[in-house]
Amino acid sequence: MTDLDFTPAPLDRAAPFYVAGHRGMVGSAIWRKLESEGFTNLIGRTSSELDLRDRHAVFDFFADTKPRYVALAAAKVGGIMANNTYPADFLSENMQIQVNVMDAALAQRVERLQFLGSSCIYPKFAPQPIKEDYLLTGHLEPTNDAYAIAKIAGIVQVQAVRRQHGLPWISAMPTNLYGPGDNFSPTGSHVLPALIRRFDEARESGATSVENWGTGSPRREFLHVDDMAAAVFHLFEHYDGPSQVNVGTGRDTTIKEIAEMVAAAVGYQGEIAWDTSKPDGTPRKLLDVSRLAESGWTSSVDLRDGITSTVEWYRTNKEHIRT
Repeated sequence: MTDLDFTPAPLDRAAPFYVAGHRGMVGSAIWRKLESEGFTNLIGRTSSELDLRDRHAVFDFFADTKPRYVALAAAKVGGIMANNTYPADFLSENMQIQVNVMDAALAQRVERLQFLGSSCIYPKFAPQPIKEDYLLTGHLEPTNDAYAIAKIAGIVQVQAVRRQHGLPWISAMPTNLYGPGDNFSPTGSHVLPALIRRFDEARESGATSVENWGTGSPRREFLHVDDMAAAVFHLFEHYDGPSQVNVGTGRDTTIKEIAEMVAAAVGYQGEIAWDTSKPDGTPRKLLDVSRLAESGWTSSVDLRDGITSTVEWYRTNKEHIRT
């Protein structure tokens, strides 16, 4: 089989489908989506059951389970502070996970694999909105360049498998994600869950001021993780091609506006302050989602509604979530 004789079509609901990272925010959302679509042979392993950095264990797992489809959502992830503090860990562990899973999937001739990356793969000062073609056209944001390089390597590996082995694997690059299952750690989280925790704790303690990193001026695009899962499923059934596909809403908002939305959602009424000595990161990051829209998919979860439901989920689950 070559790329040219494959046409995307509805997936076999009874076929073995492995979701790598099925306990993470994205993987668990994909799992929920597949269950709702009637898949009856979903395969998942926790990190304690299968260490994806262990090459021999991964090959044995694929030989035993023989999945027909794979969603590669497993990754070591974190916010600006974590990426900037532990770049070697982010590069090494993500490379190990990706290479092991894809090599083992290739050994079993997995029919369809979708690799999930991140919008941080694009140059720091890429023209906005960011098209897929802007990959590798400029310098990366230095605070998370190691993670970005790992994800770029994953895209190239998918493209290489297509060229050398003719398997119709694809890649999807989501914008900033949020929702149920997110990481709310004060040091390891991304901006939106960090804001939710910070403002909720300030409300509980009666704090009169909340200080946030940076100036609040950078613009960011946010996609609810359930929308991401829906897009992943859509791409499996409707897209084939060597280029990565951007997944987002096509709309962005300033961090200051996000902070105000979070404050309103948690009921915090104090001052919102900004520590301008801390880094802002990339000034703007908005994805061009034309390719995804042309394939027939657009996002459906409103940002304000999504933040409100995420706050509710956080409050319900904060005794046993990643904090």
